[in-house]
Amino acid sequence: MYIASTVADDALCRLAEAALGEGFCFVSPTPATQGRVNARSENALAHDLRGVLGWSRPFAETVVPPDIFALMRTAGILARDGEHWRSRVRLSLVSGLAFFHSAYPTTASDAVFFGPDTYRFARAIAHWIERCPVLPRRVVDVGCGAGPGAIIAARALPEAEVLGVDINPAALALTRVNARLAGVTVAVCLGDLLNDLSGVFDLIVANPPYLVDPAARAYRHGGGELGADLSRRIVAAACARLAPGGTLLLYTGAAIIDGRDPFREGATALLDAAGLDWTYEEVDPDVFGEELAEASYVNAERIAAVVLIATKNSRPTG
Repeated sequence: MYIASTVADDALCRLAEAALGEGFCFVSPTPATQGRVNARSENALAHDLRGVLGWSRPFAETVVPPDIFALMRTAGILARDGEHWRSRVRLSLVSGLAFFHSAYPTTASDAVFFGPDTYRFARAIAHWIERCPVLPRRVVDVGCGAGPGAIIAARALPEAEVLGVDINPAALALTRVNARLAGVTVAVCLGDLLNDLSGVFDLIVANPPYLVDPAARAYRHGGGELGADLSRRIVAAACARLAPGGTLLLYTGAAIIDGRDPFREGATALLDAAGLDWTYEEVDPDVFGEELAEASYVNAERIAAVVLIATKNSRPTG
C-alpha cells in the first residue's frame, strides 16, 4: 500500500497531473468486473497508462513515459511482478476529480476501496448540497477511505470546515493527496467513527463497508450478522452528534430477507426515537449479487444499495 511522506505525496500529485496530461481517464468497476476483464488473454499485460494505473495489470517499463515511471518510483508505488512491474495504486475520475486508491485486487487488510458505490455516494452528496437551503458549516466524512465524500463536500462548500476520519492510516494518506489534487482543504483524523472528534456537525456523510467478510478487512467488513452493524453504529452516533438542523447522509447496503429490510427497520427505529426526520431510498436494488453464494447470506434474496438521509429538528421537540 502507499507509504506517505512529503516526497511521496509530491510525486503522487505530479504523477496524477502527468497522467491526466496524457489523456488518462478511468472509471472503477466492481471487483468482479475488473477480474473478468483482466482475465481476457489480451489483457495479461498493460499496454498503456489505463492498463497500468486503472486496470492494475503488470507492465514493462517501456509501456509508460520515462517521466511517469520515475514519478511512480519516487512515490514508492512500484512493485515487482516477475519480469514486470505493477502499480500499488489505481487512479480513477469522479465528477472531474482524480482519486488515488488501492490497486486491484484489494486483498490487503489496509486496502482503500473504490468502485461503483463511490460514484453513487458522490452523486448523492452533490445532489443533497444542491437542494440544501442552509449550507453546512461543519462537515465530516466518517470512514472517509480515499476521501471522495469529504472532497466532493469541500468543493461544493468552500466556506465549510470539512473533516475526514478513518481507522486506516493508509486511507488518510490518500485522502490528503486526493484533497490536494482537488485543490480543497480536508482535515484528516485517525479514529473510530466520531469518538475522536469534538463538537457537533451540520452534515455527516458516510459510505461504510456493509458486507460480511470472513477476513474482516476494514474496507469491506460491516460487522454483525448481515454486515449492517457499522452502518447502525453510524446512525446512532449521528443521532447524538448532529447540530440542530444537521443532516446525516448515509450510503450503504442492506441485505433483504423475505422482502424485509432489517437494516432499515433497526436504523429508522433509532431515528424515530431520537426525533429525526428521515427518508430512505433504494438507489440500486441488486448489488454484489455474487455474495449471495456465501454462507452468511443463505437467507438473503438480494443486497440493495440504499441512501438514508436523516435531519435533526432545528428546535427541540416536546
